[in-house]
Amino acid sequence: MNEEILNNSENIESVNDINTNDLNPSNADTSTIQENKDLTSISDDIDITELLESNDEDETEILDDEIISDEISITDSSTIHVAYNEMSKEELLETLTKLLETDNIMTIKTDIENIRAIFYKKHRQENESKKQLLIDQGEEVEGFDFTDETEVKFKDVYKQFKDARFNHLKKFETEKEDNLLKKNALIDEIKNLVNKEESLNKTFQDFREIQKKWKEIGPVPQSELINLWESYNHQVEVFYSYVNINKELRDLDFKKNLELKVELCEKTEELLLESSVRKAAELLQDYHTKWREIGPVMLEQKEEIWQRFKEATTKINKKHQDYYLNLKEEQEQNLIAKEAICTEIESISENKFDSPKKWSDITNRIIELQNLWRTIGYAPKKQNQKIFDRFRAACNIFFNRKKEFFNALKEQNNINLQKKIDICLIAESLKESTDWKETANELIKLQREWKNTGHVTKKQSDDIWKRFRTACDYFFNKKDDYFKNLEQNLESNLELKKALISAVNGYIPVENVKDNLDKLKEFQKEWTNIGHVPFKVKDSIQNEFRQAINKQFDKLNIDKKKKETFFFKQHIDNLKEKPQLNKYKISDERERIIKNMKQLEADIALLENNIGFFSKSKNADKFIEEFKVKIEQNKKQLALMQEQIKIIDNV
Repeated sequence: MNEEILNNSENIESVNDINTNDLNPSNADTSTIQENKDLTSISDDIDITELLESNDEDETEILDDEIISDEISITDSSTIHVAYNEMSKEELLETLTKLLETDNIMTIKTDIENIRAIFYKKHRQENESKKQLLIDQGEEVEGFDFTDETEVKFKDVYKQFKDARFNHLKKFETEKEDNLLKKNALIDEIKNLVNKEESLNKTFQDFREIQKKWKEIGPVPQSELINLWESYNHQVEVFYSYVNINKELRDLDFKKNLELKVELCEKTEELLLESSVRKAAELLQDYHTKWREIGPVMLEQKEEIWQRFKEATTKINKKHQDYYLNLKEEQEQNLIAKEAICTEIESISENKFDSPKKWSDITNRIIELQNLWRTIGYAPKKQNQKIFDRFRAACNIFFNRKKEFFNALKEQNNINLQKKIDICLIAESLKESTDWKETANELIKLQREWKNTGHVTKKQSDDIWKRFRTACDYFFNKKDDYFKNLEQNLESNLELKKALISAVNGYIPVENVKDNLDKLKEFQKEWTNIGHVPFKVKDSIQNEFRQAINKQFDKLNIDKKKKETFFFKQHIDNLKEKPQLNKYKISDERERIIKNMKQLEADIALLENNIGFFSKSKNADKFIEEFKVKIEQNKKQLALMQEQIKIIDNV
């Protein structure tokens, strides 16, 4: 059979297609199985695909929920399109949609994630711009979250990618199970080769075809890998022992295998310079698979080449482990920093601030802390969502309390505004008054009251203050103008009052007493309306008018009580004409009369009591008569005051 192999060796297209072992089964390289075990162990150590995939899922979840913007960085992939950063959100959406048309969804994963990161970076910038615009317009922005149609479509397309990727991985796992069945079937075929009664050349052709099929079959489940390779290598050794291939062909095969393994070692060592952790991991996985598919080498070279490959693999593995250890440590530090931010916001939220300025200053600090949060990377996966929930809750508490404060402030502003409007209405009703002293005092009181009404918004404050000041200025300007011409006005008033005195003196009473009283009322009212006269003649002119009026009353033969009642009623009627100025005067007048009535009642009671004492004394008749006169006078005065109270109460 060996001769047949040598004679037909030219028909073998590739010596590498025949994985040879020692001719003597007892000298077979028993370390092959152990090497594959070691290789599988190392492969397990450096299999960070699952870690990378889970990390991607975390990023997706946080991107959808968190307001933190800068924690998503662009993946360091050579496939990233140089123009992604220059695209608009709409262009990124269009690019994402086109990428989903590819047949192999896994080849576009890096580009998809990069597009997503850039898209949300632009979206956050747009969100901040719109929020700042609202702030500039004086609007409240807590809880503001901008969402547009482009983002909604982007989320939908990205979900299609995630669904497609999930289905691909699910299908890939099914294919691994199918591949396992196929490779086990090929092992059975190798096992049956030794029982065939065909020529050795035909047997080797069949063996070569089996090896070719083996290489073409894809990966199998990781858990079955060791057993599969043990079984495969065992059947290959059995086959080689059976055919007892010659040394020359075997050495040629060993040499080819060594060249392939050296090449793999060089490629693996180059991975130490690779900056992308993901890319290095994926390539290393691929190199491990290829290493398993390469046949054995010379026994004296086997350990050396294996150690070289193993050493490079270990270094890469260490580099990856260090990277993720550093990443874990960095995430722990991020957690500490985020906890500190939460603690500060929670502490701030416990305080109560009593002015809009303080709320504004503290809000600026909260925004600074939110911006600082955005600059901090992820916390460890188990704590990341919890710390974000704590951060969001603290911010919500602060902004809810701020909202409550400004709602209460707005309500108080409305109350204060209404008070100021009421003051304006009073001021506007007084601005035409010519009772300069009383009106001026009343407006000054309103100005003091204005200061105590509290704050309103700046816009309202300017408008309502302008309205109040306009009314006050109108009156005081009129007052100033009046007193500038005061002397001339006083002289004019003096002439008018003299003319009125002449009219009173010249009045001839008619038969109807009521008509005469009405006429005297008109004289009295006209006298009051004329206004002031020069101070030096004020008393004399007033006496002349009163004497003239009294003369007319004398002509009417009216008793003193009716006369005084008439003058009092006329006085009260004059006060009624200016209720804003004189409302307190009428009230004060009533209080004064009531006080005097009580005093008269006490005096009457005392006089009547004293009469009782005098009645027991000799020669007391004279004193008793005097007391009775006083009592009668007091009673008449009391009756007059009672009549005056009725006049006031009927106002």
